[in-house]
Amino acid sequence: MSVKIKVYNHQAEAVKDLELSPKVFAVKPNQALLHQAVIAQQANCRQVLAHTKDRSEVSGGGKKPWKQKGTGRARVGSSRSPLWRSGGITFGPRSDRNFKQKINQKMKQKALCMAFSDKVLASTLVVVDQLNFKEYKTKQFNALLTVLEKNVLKNERRNILIIDDARSETTKYSGRNLAGVKIINLENINLLDVLNYKNLLLTEKAAQSLSDRYGQIKKLS
Repeated sequence: MSVKIKVYNHQAEAVKDLELSPKVFAVKPNQALLHQAVIAQQANCRQVLAHTKDRSEVSGGGKKPWKQKGTGRARVGSSRSPLWRSGGITFGPRSDRNFKQKINQKMKQKALCMAFSDKVLASTLVVVDQLNFKEYKTKQFNALLTVLEKNVLKNERRNILIIDDARSETTKYSGRNLAGVKIINLENINLLDVLNYKNLLLTEKAAQSLSDRYGQIKKLS
């Protein structure tokens, strides 16, 4: 049985019903799978910044500080020793660390479908017929979101992710300065963005494309 979602125009008027795949927009949530997918994406996005130098990388220390015997002091071979000030660091963080985690493609797609289904269940997903603007006008984009939030989403605070089916320059640049708004295309969909934003706005073609793309996923055993 398909999922029916209303399609709205720029005046927040329902113009028709759109039938979408229940395999994408009516998936039963699995908290363990969602958690695993989120942790994997965060780990794969992590940048390795901290890096310390070991004794082979610090400067100096080419000469033996003093002879081996006869000085009354402990023997030492190099001032690069971790025991010395400005020497190498023992067991410090290195830039060659790898935090990446592997997760199956079907699992990632299933988790994404769960996130879409949660938006439908919470009535925080809205579909518009199109987002084509003839001019670069932030005011027009803001007016569209305002009327949708007032009449459909009933938001108190703007927090919305917009997925556009076309790479429209006017849409991108008209909405990029609006607070609480992020615009992505179909190629850049990811689980963290869908979960981090309370509301989700799709164009009709984007919703249909998602339904066709992920609706063929076989059930995980």
